[in-house]
Amino acid sequence: MHMFCFQCQETGENRGCRFFGACGKQEETANYQDLLIYTLKGLAVCHERLRTAGGPPPDRETALFVAYALFSTITNVSFDPERVRALVHQGLHLKEKLLAGHPGLLDGEDSPAAGWLPADADELRQKAYQVGILFGDPDEDIRSLRETITYGLKGLAAYHYHALILEQDDPELTRFTLRALAAITRDLSLADLLGLALETGSATIRSMALLDRANSAAYGHPEITRVPLGVRDAPGILITGHDLKDMEELLEQTAGTGVDVYTHSEMLPAHYYPAFKKHPHLAGNYGNAWWNQEHDFAAFRGPILVTSNCIVPVAEAYRDRIFTTGPAAYPGLPHIWPDPKTGRKDFSALIRLARGCPPPDPQDGGEFVGGFGRNQLEQLAGRIAELVRAGEIRRFLVMGGCDGRDPARDYYRELAARLPEGTVILTAGCAKFRYVKEDLGTAGGLPRVLDAGQCNDCYSLVRIALALKDALGVADVNDLPVDFDLAWYDQKAVGVVLALLSLGVRRIRLGPTLPAFLSPNVRRILVEKFDLRPITTPEDDLAAMVAGR
Repeated sequence: MHMFCFQCQETGENRGCRFFGACGKQEETANYQDLLIYTLKGLAVCHERLRTAGGPPPDRETALFVAYALFSTITNVSFDPERVRALVHQGLHLKEKLLAGHPGLLDGEDSPAAGWLPADADELRQKAYQVGILFGDPDEDIRSLRETITYGLKGLAAYHYHALILEQDDPELTRFTLRALAAITRDLSLADLLGLALETGSATIRSMALLDRANSAAYGHPEITRVPLGVRDAPGILITGHDLKDMEELLEQTAGTGVDVYTHSEMLPAHYYPAFKKHPHLAGNYGNAWWNQEHDFAAFRGPILVTSNCIVPVAEAYRDRIFTTGPAAYPGLPHIWPDPKTGRKDFSALIRLARGCPPPDPQDGGEFVGGFGRNQLEQLAGRIAELVRAGEIRRFLVMGGCDGRDPARDYYRELAARLPEGTVILTAGCAKFRYVKEDLGTAGGLPRVLDAGQCNDCYSLVRIALALKDALGVADVNDLPVDFDLAWYDQKAVGVVLALLSLGVRRIRLGPTLPAFLSPNVRRILVEKFDLRPITTPEDDLAAMVAGR
């Protein structure tokens, strides 16, 4: 066994990747990511000791590093071992500074990660192969919940990072992240760990709310928008990932150049923001979900910018015109760093390259209507409640989350196609690409697919559920005519599921498989406590949901 990773949905045999990642990650990168988590735990223990001693809270440098580093270990973010190793060194440097400034901080501390500072590169590399998941607690249930918490923290960190770079922060998020990372190095009971997992869910809601405020403050509230799915005659740049700040800077720098900008996958919701609509060269959305990028990127024919995550092994057809920025990294690709003084990024290399490229090949036509974010949905809550009372909307199906390569995910397309009249889909994330181009009609004058945006905009779906609870006079969110049938792939989705569980939401269906990191006993606990369910077939699940069970 060269590595072990079971953090994503497509993990090998639904047990764990042992020689190379199903995502395409090589063992060296995977093991350095394990070492980065180990380093973060050591840094967290030091900060927790400092906190209990009455010391100062983590500063902005630490907050940014912790969020960025955790984000970098999410599936399909960083495939470059050199970049991950550099983050390990940065984490060790922060810990070294902390210990130098507070002598005796670790007196009596028994956490091996807390005081570890390698002597040389050989020790660093050797350690990377000794701190993975299977080197932890031998009790599979304890290990299961520790990993569940870790993956939830990765999702929380992704949302926190995006807010931080927009100059919005909630210091409690960094404090909680460090406290949770330190806690999972301790000898905690199953009950304590389950409680911490639910706390992680609550903190994830807090991080999504922070990012919602950050995006809206910077770019305005998302609006109901018709997004073109075709192409124009000019050359273009394709932007993918999640980073709206990169979108802002790219649109500003391409203005007046004759180069169009197209969104891909999770960047589609950028079209909903008023600040981006003022740019006439924001041409439309191109292609499908992240996993289809080998086809989409080849057909686009222009430069591609991967802004934060959802990169896959790069094909030769577009290797010479793909760039990364932010946490995203892939060996051999040019990476665009922010200017150390201004924080701005220079996308001139993409613009020069685009001018010499042909326009993208047509793939789709028509348009998609989206932009049902928190603000829009809360404004519509009264109208939606009236449609429910009148029987024009009989049921809501929350069908958000992640798309992926597993053929079993066609379940979600089949389910959407079979939905009876009066059923409305609430969605966010790239899972919608399974059915986003289907003509599902309307219900009460509203589209039957109400898209709130990116995966972090699942927060909007939580808010509309709570608003409907009040509008309909329902005491418990579980008594609403709402079913949750979620698709998951990476750790951002784990954070979202924990967030829903922390709110007491029951009867969540999760697919296409239940996570491999949930041990049989932990699965049993979640089933008994929250009625968490695996998906079955579209026919059987639809019949159960229509019947309210």
